[in-house]
Amino acid sequence: MARKNNTMKLVASPTERTTAATDLILSAAATGAATYLQLLPQGGAGRTGLWSWSFGLVALSAGCGAAYHGLVLADAVRKALWHVLTVCLGMAISLFVVAVFQDAGGREAAQRALPIMLAAGLLIFGISRMLPGLFIVFILYEALALLAAFAAYAWMAASGTLGGAGWIAAGVLVSMIAAGIQTARHLHVNFVWEFDHNGMFHLVQVLGLILICLGLSRG
Repeated sequence: MARKNNTMKLVASPTERTTAATDLILSAAATGAATYLQLLPQGGAGRTGLWSWSFGLVALSAGCGAAYHGLVLADAVRKALWHVLTVCLGMAISLFVVAVFQDAGGREAAQRALPIMLAAGLLIFGISRMLPGLFIVFILYEALALLAAFAAYAWMAASGTLGGAGWIAAGVLVSMIAAGIQTARHLHVNFVWEFDHNGMFHLVQVLGLILICLGLSRG
């Protein structure tokens, strides 16, 4: 009897492979950012806790994305990975917004925003399931969150009300650029390897995460 080969196979598409590789880089960067925040003196505080959870969910989402884009998988497995990816992404964006509320309005503002934003994240996930393939709903949700965050941190940097706000605003701006790149579906870049819009998005987003993390460490 022939033995079944259970070896994982990589997809043939070069852009999907680079997307998977950059997803792994993004996952590692987000994991490192979450760990770094926890090691700060105020690592257990509510503020850094929110950011750590958001970064951790980004790391999990990107890890699922690496498997989704890079491996030859059964349809059922791909569907399950996509569900986990989108849930984590929606919750990461929601907690990101709650963290912005905490920096801008204090702990009570964050506590009021938390259930609303978690519900919003679940709603976005539900909409994406009712309308399969519409990842654009997450892009729009992320864009609105980033726009509001940039305005908030730019104001806090200008007014001097929060240390590191300028770095965070810069990181959010880079993240906005990354989100814009992800919408450019016809983008292809050849630089040693071939990258599409997803791969470029991941690399630019890593820079955004680093800048945000630097700002948080100074706040």
